[in-house]
Amino acid sequence: MERLTHQEENVMLHIWQLKECAIKDVVDRMEEPKPPYTTVASIFKNLENKGYLAKRRFGNVKVFKPVISESAYKRHFLSGVVQSYFDNSYKELVSFFAKEQKITADELEEIIRLIEKKRK
Repeated sequence: MERLTHQEENVMLHIWQLKECAIKDVVDRMEEPKPPYTTVASIFKNLENKGYLAKRRFGNVKVFKPVISESAYKRHFLSGVVQSYFDNSYKELVSFFAKEQKITADELEEIIRLIEKKRK
């Protein structure tokens, strides 16, 4: 799975939410100032070439849908971050965010509840 650029990730977030869409659907959802249609079309082409999108024609419109799910993408790249920066330890990842005060005690308690719920 090839890493996406920031622009590609931004477009994929819209596509994952829409499930199936045309380029115009994504452009319409983007914040102002909206990029030109041609720029977004180029990003779609890159995503298709990287294997993230499948395309079909519906009349005169090209309709795209994701080939790779958002959760599969996140899982793959988060695993790489944990391996590269946290010695393959999710505990070290959580400790880092706790030390940096990026995660609250309440959020940590919620994580513990989720883990305990998953074990049952």
